[in-house]
Amino acid sequence: MLTVSTVNVNGVRAAAKKGFVEWLATTPAEVVCLQETRAEPGQMPAEVREPEGWHVVHAHSDQKGRNGVSILTRQQPEAVRIGFGAKEFEHSGRYVEVDLPGLTAASLYLPSGDVGTPRQEEKERFMDAFLPYLVKRRKAAKRQGREVVVSGDWNIAHREIDLKNWKSNQKESGFLPEERAWMDRVFDDAGYVDVFRRVHPEGPGPYSWWSYRGKAFDNDSGWRIDYQISTPGLAECVKEARVERAETYDARWSDHAPVTITYDFA
Repeated sequence: MLTVSTVNVNGVRAAAKKGFVEWLATTPAEVVCLQETRAEPGQMPAEVREPEGWHVVHAHSDQKGRNGVSILTRQQPEAVRIGFGAKEFEHSGRYVEVDLPGLTAASLYLPSGDVGTPRQEEKERFMDAFLPYLVKRRKAAKRQGREVVVSGDWNIAHREIDLKNWKSNQKESGFLPEERAWMDRVFDDAGYVDVFRRVHPEGPGPYSWWSYRGKAFDNDSGWRIDYQISTPGLAECVKEARVERAETYDARWSDHAPVTITYDFA
Protein backbone atom coordinates (compact mmCIF):
# COMPACT_ATOMS: atom_id res chain seq x y z
CA MET A 1 0.00 0.00 0.00
CA LEU A 2 1.07 3.59 -0.66
CA THR A 3 -0.44 6.45 1.34
CA VAL A 4 -0.08 10.02 0.10
CA SER A 5 -1.14 13.04 2.14
CA THR A 6 -1.28 16.68 1.06
CA VAL A 7 -1.93 19.83 3.09
CA ASN A 8 -1.48 23.58 2.82
CA VAL A 9 0.14 24.36 6.19
CA ASN A 10 -0.47 28.14 5.99
CA GLY A 11 3.03 28.85 7.31
CA VAL A 12 5.01 25.83 8.44
CA ARG A 13 6.64 27.59 11.40
CA ALA A 14 3.27 28.55 12.85
CA ALA A 15 1.79 25.13 12.06
CA ALA A 16 4.71 23.44 13.84
CA LYS A 17 3.74 25.23 17.06
CA LYS A 18 0.07 24.25 16.76
CA GLY A 19 0.26 20.51 16.08
CA PHE A 20 1.77 19.83 12.67
CA VAL A 21 4.86 18.16 14.13
CA GLU A 22 2.68 15.81 16.18
CA TRP A 23 0.55 15.03 13.13
CA LEU A 24 3.64 14.25 11.05
CA ALA A 25 4.94 11.91 13.75
CA THR A 26 1.77 9.83 13.62
CA THR A 27 0.74 9.91 9.94
CA PRO A 28 0.86 6.56 8.13
CA ALA A 29 1.73 8.32 4.86
CA GLU A 30 4.79 7.41 2.84
CA VAL A 31 4.58 10.68 0.90
CA VAL A 32 3.57 14.05 2.39
CA CYS A 33 3.17 17.13 0.21
CA LEU A 34 3.15 20.57 1.83
CA GLN A 35 2.18 23.94 0.41
CA GLU A 36 2.52 27.55 1.56
CA THR A 37 5.41 26.77 3.89
CA ARG A 38 6.47 30.43 3.71
CA ALA A 39 10.00 29.80 4.91
CA GLU A 40 13.45 29.00 3.63
CA PRO A 41 14.91 25.75 5.00
CA GLY A 42 17.28 27.65 7.30
CA GLN A 43 14.30 29.37 8.93
CA MET A 44 12.48 26.13 9.72
CA PRO A 45 12.76 24.33 13.04
CA ALA A 46 14.86 21.17 12.78
CA GLU A 47 11.87 18.88 13.31
CA VAL A 48 10.34 20.37 10.16
CA ARG A 49 13.47 20.95 8.09
CA GLU A 50 14.84 17.43 8.66
CA PRO A 51 12.25 15.31 10.47
CA GLU A 52 13.44 11.94 11.63
CA GLY A 53 12.59 9.10 9.26
CA TRP A 54 11.94 11.35 6.26
CA HIS A 55 13.77 12.49 3.15
CA VAL A 56 12.77 16.11 2.51
CA VAL A 57 12.86 18.40 -0.51
CA HIS A 58 12.03 22.07 0.04
CA ALA A 59 11.39 24.58 -2.75
CA HIS A 60 11.13 28.09 -1.33
CA SER A 61 10.16 31.29 -3.09
CA ASP A 62 12.48 34.17 -3.98
CA GLN A 63 9.80 36.34 -2.39
CA LYS A 64 10.56 36.09 1.31
CA GLY A 65 7.68 34.83 3.42
CA ARG A 66 5.63 33.76 0.40
CA ASN A 67 4.56 30.44 -1.11
CA GLY A 68 6.93 27.49 -0.65
CA VAL A 69 6.31 23.78 -1.29
CA SER A 70 7.88 20.64 0.14
CA ILE A 71 7.76 16.89 -0.34
CA LEU A 72 8.58 14.42 2.43
CA THR A 73 9.14 10.78 1.50
CA ARG A 74 10.02 7.73 3.57
CA GLN A 75 12.16 6.48 0.69
CA GLN A 76 14.99 8.50 -0.79
CA PRO A 77 13.92 9.97 -4.16
CA GLU A 78 15.62 8.82 -7.33
CA ALA A 79 15.41 12.35 -8.77
CA VAL A 80 14.18 15.82 -7.80
CA ARG A 81 12.88 18.62 -10.04
CA ILE A 82 11.91 22.12 -8.91
CA GLY A 83 9.65 24.14 -11.16
CA PHE A 84 8.06 23.00 -14.41
CA GLY A 85 10.02 24.87 -17.07
CA ALA A 86 8.16 28.19 -16.96
CA LYS A 87 10.76 30.90 -16.35
CA GLU A 88 8.36 33.22 -14.52
CA PHE A 89 7.58 30.57 -11.92
CA GLU A 90 10.95 28.80 -11.73
CA HIS A 91 11.81 30.23 -8.31
CA SER A 92 8.29 30.95 -7.08
CA GLY A 93 8.05 28.08 -4.60
CA ARG A 94 4.97 26.68 -6.30
CA TYR A 95 6.01 23.30 -7.72
CA VAL A 96 8.38 20.47 -6.86
CA GLU A 97 8.36 16.83 -7.91
CA VAL A 98 10.30 13.70 -7.03
CA ASP A 99 10.73 10.33 -8.67
CA LEU A 100 10.14 7.23 -6.58
CA PRO A 101 10.09 3.65 -7.90
CA GLY A 102 7.32 3.61 -10.52
CA LEU A 103 5.90 6.96 -9.38
CA THR A 104 6.42 10.70 -9.86
CA ALA A 105 4.92 12.64 -6.93
CA ALA A 106 4.52 16.43 -7.04
CA SER A 107 3.53 19.17 -4.62
CA LEU A 108 1.67 22.10 -6.20
CA TYR A 109 0.62 25.50 -4.87
CA LEU A 110 -1.38 27.12 -7.67
CA PRO A 111 -1.83 30.91 -7.28
CA SER A 112 -5.00 31.97 -5.48
CA GLY A 113 -5.88 34.97 -7.62
CA ASP A 114 -8.14 37.96 -7.03
CA VAL A 115 -10.58 39.07 -9.73
CA GLY A 116 -9.63 42.30 -11.46
CA THR A 117 -6.09 42.43 -10.05
CA PRO A 118 -2.59 41.40 -11.21
CA ARG A 119 -2.89 38.39 -8.90
CA GLN A 120 -5.61 36.95 -11.14
CA GLU A 121 -3.51 37.63 -14.21
CA GLU A 122 -0.63 35.75 -12.58
CA LYS A 123 -2.94 32.84 -11.85
CA GLU A 124 -4.07 32.73 -15.47
CA ARG A 125 -0.47 32.78 -16.74
CA PHE A 126 0.39 29.94 -14.39
CA MET A 127 -2.56 27.88 -15.58
CA ASP A 128 -1.69 28.54 -19.23
CA ALA A 129 1.87 27.31 -18.67
CA PHE A 130 1.07 24.44 -16.33
CA LEU A 131 -1.50 22.56 -18.41
CA PRO A 132 0.94 21.77 -21.27
CA TYR A 133 3.44 20.62 -18.67
CA LEU A 134 0.90 18.21 -17.19
CA VAL A 135 0.42 16.72 -20.65
CA LYS A 136 4.17 16.48 -21.16
CA ARG A 137 4.72 14.89 -17.75
CA ARG A 138 1.99 12.28 -18.30
CA LYS A 139 3.39 11.30 -21.71
CA ALA A 140 6.94 11.05 -20.35
CA ALA A 141 5.76 8.95 -17.42
CA LYS A 142 3.90 6.60 -19.76
CA ARG A 143 7.06 6.04 -21.80
CA GLN A 144 8.94 5.30 -18.59
CA GLY A 145 6.26 2.99 -17.20
CA ARG A 146 5.53 5.38 -14.34
CA GLU A 147 2.42 6.85 -12.73
CA VAL A 148 2.06 10.51 -11.68
CA VAL A 149 0.23 12.17 -8.80
CA VAL A 150 0.10 15.96 -8.42
CA SER A 151 -1.04 16.79 -4.91
CA GLY A 152 -1.66 20.20 -3.49
CA ASP A 153 -3.66 23.36 -3.20
CA TRP A 154 -5.09 23.90 -6.68
CA ASN A 155 -7.10 26.96 -5.51
CA ILE A 156 -10.06 26.04 -7.71
CA ALA A 157 -13.30 24.38 -6.64
CA HIS A 158 -14.17 22.32 -9.69
CA ARG A 159 -17.90 21.74 -9.27
CA GLU A 160 -20.84 23.08 -7.32
CA ILE A 161 -20.52 20.22 -4.83
CA ASP A 162 -16.99 21.42 -4.04
CA LEU A 163 -17.96 24.51 -2.04
CA LYS A 164 -20.76 25.31 0.36
CA ASN A 165 -21.89 28.69 -0.98
CA TRP A 166 -21.40 28.15 -4.69
CA LYS A 167 -24.18 30.48 -5.83
CA SER A 168 -22.63 33.54 -4.19
CA ASN A 169 -19.10 32.73 -5.38
CA GLN A 170 -19.60 32.41 -9.13
CA LYS A 171 -17.77 35.69 -9.75
CA GLU A 172 -15.01 35.06 -7.24
CA SER A 173 -11.55 33.70 -7.96
CA GLY A 174 -11.48 30.00 -7.27
CA PHE A 175 -14.92 29.34 -8.78
CA LEU A 176 -14.89 31.36 -11.98
CA PRO A 177 -16.34 29.60 -15.05
CA GLU A 178 -13.02 29.85 -16.89
CA GLU A 179 -11.13 28.34 -13.94
CA ARG A 180 -13.57 25.45 -13.68
CA ALA A 181 -13.30 24.93 -17.46
CA TRP A 182 -9.52 24.76 -17.06
CA MET A 183 -9.96 22.00 -14.51
CA ASP A 184 -12.14 20.19 -17.04
CA ARG A 185 -9.18 20.31 -19.41
CA VAL A 186 -6.87 18.85 -16.75
CA PHE A 187 -9.17 15.84 -16.64
CA ASP A 188 -10.49 15.64 -20.21
CA ASP A 189 -7.57 16.89 -22.31
CA ALA A 190 -4.53 16.16 -20.13
CA GLY A 191 -5.95 12.81 -19.06
CA TYR A 192 -5.73 13.04 -15.27
CA VAL A 193 -8.20 11.83 -12.63
CA ASP A 194 -9.60 13.57 -9.52
CA VAL A 195 -8.78 10.65 -7.23
CA PHE A 196 -10.89 11.76 -4.28
CA ARG A 197 -14.01 12.06 -6.42
CA ARG A 198 -13.35 8.58 -7.80
CA VAL A 199 -13.97 7.29 -4.27
CA HIS A 200 -16.51 9.90 -3.18
CA PRO A 201 -18.44 11.01 -6.29
CA GLU A 202 -21.31 12.52 -4.36
CA GLY A 203 -21.28 15.84 -2.52
CA PRO A 204 -21.57 18.29 -1.12
CA GLY A 205 -17.98 18.27 0.13
CA PRO A 206 -16.19 17.04 2.03
CA TYR A 207 -14.29 20.31 2.08
CA SER A 208 -10.58 20.85 2.74
CA TRP A 209 -10.39 24.61 3.46
CA TRP A 210 -12.40 26.88 5.74
CA SER A 211 -11.84 30.58 6.24
CA TYR A 212 -10.68 31.69 9.68
CA ARG A 213 -13.31 34.41 9.49
CA GLY A 214 -16.68 34.06 11.13
CA LYS A 215 -18.09 30.59 11.81
CA ALA A 216 -16.98 29.01 8.54
CA PHE A 217 -15.39 25.96 10.18
CA ASP A 218 -18.14 25.42 12.74
CA ASN A 219 -20.78 25.69 9.99
CA ASP A 220 -18.71 23.57 7.58
CA SER A 221 -18.89 26.43 5.10
CA GLY A 222 -15.82 25.36 3.18
CA TRP A 223 -14.21 24.75 -0.18
CA ARG A 224 -12.65 21.62 -1.66
CA ILE A 225 -9.55 23.06 -3.31
CA ASP A 226 -6.93 20.53 -2.18
CA TYR A 227 -6.63 17.63 -4.61
CA GLN A 228 -4.64 14.57 -5.50
CA ILE A 229 -4.84 14.41 -9.28
CA SER A 230 -3.23 11.36 -10.86
CA THR A 231 -2.75 9.40 -14.03
CA PRO A 232 -5.50 6.82 -14.62
CA GLY A 233 -3.38 3.81 -13.69
CA LEU A 234 -2.73 5.10 -10.19
CA ALA A 235 -6.34 6.25 -9.76
CA GLU A 236 -7.48 2.70 -10.43
CA CYS A 237 -5.41 1.60 -7.42
CA VAL A 238 -7.14 3.86 -4.90
CA LYS A 239 -8.47 2.08 -1.80
CA GLU A 240 -9.36 4.86 0.63
CA ALA A 241 -9.63 8.65 0.54
CA ARG A 242 -10.37 10.97 3.44
CA VAL A 243 -10.12 14.55 4.61
CA GLU A 244 -8.53 14.77 8.06
CA ARG A 245 -10.82 17.49 9.37
CA ALA A 246 -10.02 18.59 12.91
CA GLU A 247 -12.61 17.73 15.52
CA THR A 248 -12.81 21.33 16.77
CA TYR A 249 -11.84 24.81 15.63
CA ASP A 250 -9.17 25.02 18.35
CA ALA A 251 -7.56 21.74 17.25
CA ARG A 252 -6.67 23.08 13.79
CA TRP A 253 -3.05 23.81 12.91
CA SER A 254 -3.95 25.24 9.49
CA ASP A 255 -7.01 26.63 7.74
CA HIS A 256 -6.67 23.59 5.44
CA ALA A 257 -7.03 19.93 6.38
CA PRO A 258 -4.85 17.09 5.09
CA VAL A 259 -6.27 15.11 2.18
CA THR A 260 -5.00 11.56 2.60
CA ILE A 261 -5.37 8.79 0.02
CA THR A 262 -4.21 5.18 0.13
CA TYR A 263 -3.36 3.32 -3.07
CA ASP A 264 -2.76 -0.40 -3.63
CA PHE A 265 0.45 0.46 -5.44
CA ALA A 266 3.90 -1.07 -5.08
